[in-house]
Amino acid sequence: MCGIVGIVGKSARDIVLNGLSKLEYRGYDSAGIYLNDLKGHEYLTKKVGRISNLKAALTPDEQGLVGIGHTRWATHGKPTEANAHPHFDVTKRFYLVHNGVIENFKELRDNYLQNVNLVSDTDTEVIVQLVSLFAREEKLDTLTAFKKVLNLVRGSYAFLLVDNTQPDHIFIAKNKSPMMLGVGDGFNVIASDALSVLDQTQTFVDLQDGDVADITKDSYKIENLETGAVDRPAHKVNLDPDAASKGTYEFYMLKEIDEQPGVIRKLSQTYLDSEGHPNFDPKIVDAMSQADRIYIFAAGTSYHAGLVGKAMIEKMTNIPVEVDLASEAGYHFPMLSKNPFFIFLTQSGETADSRVVLKEVNRRNLPSLTITNVEGSTLSREATYTILLQAGPEIAVASTKAYTAQIAVEAILAKAIGEKLNVEFANEFDLREELALAAEGMQQLVDGKEKLQELAKKYLISSRNAFYIGRGIDYYVALEAALKLKEVSYIQTEGFAAGELKHGTISLIEDGTPVIAIINDPVTNELTRGNVQEVEARGASAIIIAAKEFARESDDIVLPEISYLMSVFLTAIPIQLLAYYASKEKGLDVDKPRNLAKSVTVE
Repeated sequence: MCGIVGIVGKSARDIVLNGLSKLEYRGYDSAGIYLNDLKGHEYLTKKVGRISNLKAALTPDEQGLVGIGHTRWATHGKPTEANAHPHFDVTKRFYLVHNGVIENFKELRDNYLQNVNLVSDTDTEVIVQLVSLFAREEKLDTLTAFKKVLNLVRGSYAFLLVDNTQPDHIFIAKNKSPMMLGVGDGFNVIASDALSVLDQTQTFVDLQDGDVADITKDSYKIENLETGAVDRPAHKVNLDPDAASKGTYEFYMLKEIDEQPGVIRKLSQTYLDSEGHPNFDPKIVDAMSQADRIYIFAAGTSYHAGLVGKAMIEKMTNIPVEVDLASEAGYHFPMLSKNPFFIFLTQSGETADSRVVLKEVNRRNLPSLTITNVEGSTLSREATYTILLQAGPEIAVASTKAYTAQIAVEAILAKAIGEKLNVEFANEFDLREELALAAEGMQQLVDGKEKLQELAKKYLISSRNAFYIGRGIDYYVALEAALKLKEVSYIQTEGFAAGELKHGTISLIEDGTPVIAIINDPVTNELTRGNVQEVEARGASAIIIAAKEFARESDDIVLPEISYLMSVFLTAIPIQLLAYYASKEKGLDVDKPRNLAKSVTVE
């Protein structure tokens, strides 16, 4: 969601601005920066809209050796300059940026700040005003005042605080919201995502919930609010800073769609041995093999990947699987079997709703696995086990390659458990060959993307609504297809099990309504064809995406040959490209849809 970058000990302006620019994909509606040159000059600039607006507002003289910056996605208060970060206290001594949500900010405001004139509508300003109040009235040093406030706060936060009476320090604190410390030579950086500062350092310290620290250019002292001084080891983040570059692509989303064949090949090489057997940590496979039921928790696109994973895991292991929305399960926890195992699907590893569920799982001392794209992320650290997606940075808000990577990992994991349990289907299913066919078929489809652009221009860009239909795994794909189209093109789109149309939804069909049918299921393909005829009889414009085995000459997209269980990899490409081209042809910002954030770090 929001982005944070801070630095002490190095020319701050460009580093902070460039770091924030690399976090634009997370979604935001305003941005701000505070700079201090350590010679008595300080500068605060905040703007609504894009970071380009912030850059344009800065003069060449506004520089600093200390800086904190923030991109805000509005939670408390509208997107305005007053509500943008950094926030400051009434004396303009303290400056603060914050990711997260302070649950008891009204209580703190009413109890302590009745005589303080607040200038914003945010929960964040309450925090910086409290630090100032305790420092002034109780004669506390900054770190002590900061810790006193932290002990009063309920909620999620990543804080960066600067005191202009000791401007060569940045005070930081973390709880539930992601934040990392980057260690440099004669400088230190702080960021909500390592990707934003990889051009400065690849050495990072993972901060834990409850950590508070005093950062200077040459040192950092970390303590935990509960346990006192702590030693957090530094580690290398092995990411290529150039991997997040768009290169010759106009939008990241298209680049990431095109990268999917390579991601599938990499996952096959990483997690399958030379004979095609999975080579995950045996502890993961053993733990899952002992489960009598597997529970998958996720949100959005990851939830749809979980639905496909359910079909794969049940087919290969004979273990029943439940898939739940994390935002629901966190507060309405499901009734469990005797020996449950939990899987958390998350691109970022920071999804707040999933973390609520994981905390309950950990409280019950139950085994869990996080499947994520981000090494060292919060859900990765807090789960019993982790498997990485190996997909590389995904920048566009609409997830594409993480979706297919999650499904690939689920498939390999399902085969590993099936082989462990000696399930006949898993033993006979040549997953390495199937993933090779998937990668090749995906490549053929991305190479022929012009056909999808034509279909989007012809049927979608002038429509106010659309429908995806399918059965079995195709229904799960229809849900993801509908999400993709509506989130980037703003076309109201719904995904339905094809047989459900006649139970009410067909009343919404009008002349020209696009209905995209996905037909891969060998059992129900003719039934779905019948549903297409039903909507066409009522004026719908049908687009058919069909497996080669069941294709007809009039079908719009014919998929290369692959097994039904693996057809999702091929179907993913046209549904993603239709969404991409619908958005692009409408002149929208494909990578940064309105109101959306890449990583949802608040509940």
